Amino acid sequence: MEATPLGRALFGAFGLVVLGLALHVVKRSPAQTWIAGLLALLVLTLSLSLIDMLLPSPLLDWLIAILEAAFYFYFYAAASLIAYMSADQHATTDELYAVGATFTLLAWAFAHLYSFCQLLLPGSFVAMLEPQAARTWMELLFLSFTTLSGVGLGDIGPLTPMARSLVMIEEFAGVMYLALVVSRLIALSVNKR
Repeated sequence: MEATPLGRALFGAFGLVVLGLALHVVKRSPAQTWIAGLLALLVLTLSLSLIDMLLPSPLLDWLIAILEAAFYFYFYAAASLIAYMSADQHATTDELYAVGATFTLLAWAFAHLYSFCQLLLPGSFVAMLEPQAARTWMELLFLSFTTLSGVGLGDIGPLTPMARSLVMIEEFAGVMYLALVVSRLIALSVNKR
């Protein structure tokens, strides 16, 4: 799907549907919901626009990548789910599902940041196969999941200082996510019994 502009747009739209479902679960204030909706509309409009398909532009690609990262991580979704999981004194099934959803959102957010980094500084990432080629979205998503989970399989690596900084931040976020969020929910689950 990622080899064509339409495939990338459909993949992005699928991600927004999944994200919309996650946001629907988390009830926040009307102002925050409007902000999230506006960001989603901007991302969807830019991702599916004919401009991006017919006249690819590095500036438009940068804008899409940074808006998607903000939407997935910084601005709303992951933070809302973490707040949602932290609000209860008992871990229920929906909080346990939120653990996986939040982890996925964090991984997607960092993949978008990696994409932005690669667009800004070509050659930021290297891989075993075709080391000089730009990394595809799926490769960057794979790097993000392996970094966030602490697995670090090592076949894709950061080369530039900005790329290495992003990887270090994601490594720290992954460790803190496991240490704070997951351990708290496990403790609540055990205490309930």
